Amino acid sequence: MEITKSELKLINALETSHGRKKNNAFLVEGPKMVDELLNAPFKTKLVAATEEWIQNNPKHLSLPGLRLISPNELQKYSQFSSANQVLAVAEFPEPGPFNAHPTEFILVLDTIQDPGNLGTIIRTADWFGISKILCSNETADAFNPKVVQASMGSVFRVSIYYENLETIFKEFAGKVHIYGSLLHGENIHQMNLKKQGFLVIGNESKGISDGVKKLVTNKITIPQAPQSKTESLNAAVATGILLSHFGL
Repeated sequence: MEITKSELKLINALETSHGRKKNNAFLVEGPKMVDELLNAPFKTKLVAATEEWIQNNPKHLSLPGLRLISPNELQKYSQFSSANQVLAVAEFPEPGPFNAHPTEFILVLDTIQDPGNLGTIIRTADWFGISKILCSNETADAFNPKVVQASMGSVFRVSIYYENLETIFKEFAGKVHIYGSLLHGENIHQMNLKKQGFLVIGNESKGISDGVKKLVTNKITIPQAPQSKTESLNAAVATGILLSHFGL
């Protein structure tokens, strides 16, 4: 069955945050990413594919939402410079209310705004086996197409929550370590880091917000070489370095 005008309209709407929230859905593009999606516990509403993709994926012929789309039509809605063979529409997951056990290790993102950074951080968290990421309400949309693409499928495996960080941290006060990545903290090479609690990564330019910073129990930093002149590390790079030191 060929794709309909109303389905094309839906795809177009999902390029914006408002459209994603209104339709409770997001876009996934490219053969690898769509394959990851179809193997994840997500409900897929629509798969718009070229004839080439359909012929190469006979196992998906019975998908109820499978639609044929021409390469030229797909290009109009693609996020890539040259269109891929397939694009899917999936419903938002329902992770439920946030909860955590004191023995868990949870990555916390305080107003990360660059989609590429966020996607890379999600991918990095997945690499280290982190199953939950807690985001401030001001953090970028994890289901922005650019974030989904940068995560390379990890967004389908990591539960992502958006909450008021100060409220959450006050609930856990005195129960767990709240590590905060700061320019002026204790050298991570000289610390005995615990594989439990929260690790907070701050905004790309402003760092951790003042309210959250007051609730951090352990201020940590990645030491800078004496001859280095750079002001800071990229948030995603810093996340990877820090996670590797927790021995996850």
